[in-house]
Amino acid sequence: MAQPADRDGPTSDGVQRRTPGDGAALPEADAAREWLATMTLIRRFEERAGEMYARAKIGGFLHLSIGEEATIVGSARALRESDYLVSTYRSHGHALVRGTPPENVMAELFGRVDGCSHGRGGSMHMFDLSRRFMGGYGIVGGNLPIAAGIALSSDYRGEDEVTLCTFGDGASNQGTFGETLNMAALWKLPVVFMVINNQFGMGTALRRHSAVTDLQRKGESLGVPGMRCDGMDVLDTYTVVCEAVRRVREERQPLLVEAVTYRFRGHSMADPEQYRSKEEVAQWRARDPIPAFGELLVREGVIDESERDRVDAEARERVEAAVEFADRSPFPEADSLYDDVYVLDQQVRGTYSVRTTDPQAHPAPAGEQAQAQAGDEIPQQMTDALVLGEEAAYE
Repeated sequence: MAQPADRDGPTSDGVQRRTPGDGAALPEADAAREWLATMTLIRRFEERAGEMYARAKIGGFLHLSIGEEATIVGSARALRESDYLVSTYRSHGHALVRGTPPENVMAELFGRVDGCSHGRGGSMHMFDLSRRFMGGYGIVGGNLPIAAGIALSSDYRGEDEVTLCTFGDGASNQGTFGETLNMAALWKLPVVFMVINNQFGMGTALRRHSAVTDLQRKGESLGVPGMRCDGMDVLDTYTVVCEAVRRVREERQPLLVEAVTYRFRGHSMADPEQYRSKEEVAQWRARDPIPAFGELLVREGVIDESERDRVDAEARERVEAAVEFADRSPFPEADSLYDDVYVLDQQVRGTYSVRTTDPQAHPAPAGEQAQAQAGDEIPQQMTDALVLGEEAAYE
């Protein structure tokens, strides 16, 4: 098998396409069926979410990962349950692949109390600590330092956990990219950085926003070696990320993996897609990872056509049940607006805080929860330190 760094993968500039499954062995039959089922579930979920957005059931932004299912499933299945996964604002598929029920993911999109973030996060802020899915993040590149912090925690505790941090090609030009990769290499943190190269940073083609388009190489000067996988092929993605995870876990050195893929829909539901041609999208749709993997399993005798149809029917049923569940779920109570709010002084009800420019502590308005969490006062030395720290910042 060729070394992962030599895998050129497809690009919009016409690099030779690979045959699905070429150079990578199939997993056990049950695992292969689960991969196909999960990719199909993500696809049908995203399609239905788009419909619900058009019907105004979902507000705010909605970023769909249609076309990127092989990247999501292949990378996640290379992890242990004890490993951490950090996503971007395109996070529905990552929540599903880590095992968050589609009902709770859809309810989160609907802004309902039964959502995985209790209706507070919406499309861009999925979160499921119980499954070590550490969230989606609305700030481009904002998840990279968080992933490094999680990896540092694993190091402090002496655990062999690995953190997989995904981000888009546009985020590779953010300051957080260089700063985080440098720190991760310096401190030898167990994190796999995975850049999802779907050819466009929002509506800007890769070659127009990045001087270096070979994204796997962007971490080399920072001490982070690179690898590449064909993100349209779940087997190749799995094989490469497995190797990356193994090396990071054993050698305690971060790695950067570039997954070359394509999103079939726009950047978000508000995207008119005027920056690419229908012919280009059609060319990439011809490599749709779900039918490609399904056809491979049929050819290899793992499933037959009837089972393939049944997988799709079951995914549609689960998604429809998720929509019905989300629609029945209530909105959060208005009074819960104050839950988990971190406030200063006497402004509104919320968790205790303090004005750092005042040596006296100011508890939030009386309330059992606030008083239980905060106590009556903060030690004088702590407020003094906060005051000195703030004054020093303005010297």
